[in-house]
Amino acid sequence: MAEKKRNRTVFTSTVIAVALAAIMAGCSTDSTTKKESTDVPAGTQTPVTADNGKIVSSPLTISYYSQLAASRPSGMMDLNGMEAYKELEKITGIHVDFKHPTNGQETNQFNLMLSSGDYQDVIEWNWNSYPGGGQNALNNGVIIKLNDYIDKYAPNLKKILDGNPGIRKQISTDNGDIYSFPFIRNDPSLQTYFGLALRKDWLNKVQLQVPTTIDEWHTVLKAFKEKDPNGNGKADELPLLINKGNLNWGNYLINAWGIRNDFYIADGKVQHGAVLPAYKEFLTTMRAWYKEGLIDQDYAATDAKQKDAKVTSELVGATDMAIGGGIGKYLAAMKDKNAAFDLVGAPYPTLKKGDKPVLGQQDAIFNGLGAAITKANKHVIETVKWLDYKYGEKGSLLFNFGIEGKSYTLENGYPKYTDDVMKNKDGLAFGVALTKYAIPFGAPLSQDKRYMEQNAALPQQSEALKAWTNTDNRGALPPLSFTSEESSKIASLMTDMKTYNDEMFDKFIMGAEPLENFDKFVEKLNKMGMADAIKIQQAAYDRYLKR
Repeated sequence: MAEKKRNRTVFTSTVIAVALAAIMAGCSTDSTTKKESTDVPAGTQTPVTADNGKIVSSPLTISYYSQLAASRPSGMMDLNGMEAYKELEKITGIHVDFKHPTNGQETNQFNLMLSSGDYQDVIEWNWNSYPGGGQNALNNGVIIKLNDYIDKYAPNLKKILDGNPGIRKQISTDNGDIYSFPFIRNDPSLQTYFGLALRKDWLNKVQLQVPTTIDEWHTVLKAFKEKDPNGNGKADELPLLINKGNLNWGNYLINAWGIRNDFYIADGKVQHGAVLPAYKEFLTTMRAWYKEGLIDQDYAATDAKQKDAKVTSELVGATDMAIGGGIGKYLAAMKDKNAAFDLVGAPYPTLKKGDKPVLGQQDAIFNGLGAAITKANKHVIETVKWLDYKYGEKGSLLFNFGIEGKSYTLENGYPKYTDDVMKNKDGLAFGVALTKYAIPFGAPLSQDKRYMEQNAALPQQSEALKAWTNTDNRGALPPLSFTSEESSKIASLMTDMKTYNDEMFDKFIMGAEPLENFDKFVEKLNKMGMADAIKIQQAAYDRYLKR
């Protein structure tokens, strides 16, 4: 489930921004209203923390808008059914009236809430998808500035920010405002959950090692195609199943050429790989592999369900996988079907042997997901203290691991999940079983890497994480803030350019468009506004550096 919180690309954020832009236009308030909403009342005494007593002396209910994971135990209709929230209510005295949008309708219902002006007290959302980001949500008077509240009433989050300037930089706007209680992943093993994996048993059969370079990948894929590693006597192996969508952010092959088919940083400047000569080199290699039959000829029409069927039918030699929803899922599915079935994570490839991979999949410490307090909230201080509890030692244990003695036990200070989570008697997957007790993949929270150590407890998973995190990601763009005008402009530009880019990717790979026309492809992207898009990204990046 953690993997699905998945990295929000600039494209995704800006497309949603277009949908919201018209709605946001009517949400502004005057400066007086904003000042009243964001200033801490003078003379207020710092209250006792929740660890020493309840936050409120009499029952208090706050409303809270958040998405409800589809993968959850049956019967859990809202987060009040989770043991961690039941315990939090006992500790703090605050009851939460959760408002969960219908799965698949999250954005539409978020839009309706904003357009109506009838806000919940707290909104948990990926604020990168709001036109102009969190700063514009502040400017429009939807949510309130939190800096002073955090300084006075959120000692746990304040301690994290004071000790980690990099985190403060990421969760702040360009002018230093903090607008939400963030979901924080401050460890590479938490920020990385995705990469390439191969059938290890197939590698053993063809007597080859895990490939590390593009040339080695070609050798392995050719052996998978020609040596019948699935042993059924048929030439039905699909050596490599590529997921076109993940070329934009996972970059599990294109990174070998040192680029992304997306925005990234090179020599301090924003670039987009699609208009560079290295992209043509990448496409040339993919075209050659496709022509040789090393890439699944039907990759473009293969959805997630079909991918699962191909993998579990023992047709796929290599593909992109998530740590839990890929490696873990397939190993579990094939355990009784084929005891020899095995997977191994491969490092992001390079062109030259021994080079360190660049631009692998690694989310930012803060990906925009945060719990913001709206202007409708009449109990801001109490809400701040309630939100802050999760960042403390007890709150962190509660929401990363659940209830001691039920979902975890402490062994020499290490919170170890019980069999009810790890080996659920009803056959529930790890993420589903854990959600009965805790939710270590939402805001507000600082995710504990000991959660991932157990989520990725299989040797194949832990080794894959080591391979996938061994990358040089200095060229990855940090989370950027765009003005409303920039958001609207780049969304308009990238919607058309991405559609064209995707179409041409398939045409180049499948041979429908000769690679000799690559320069015409670049020329058209430039005419569609690539230079303007890069300029907007550069301006936002420059502002980020000055935070």
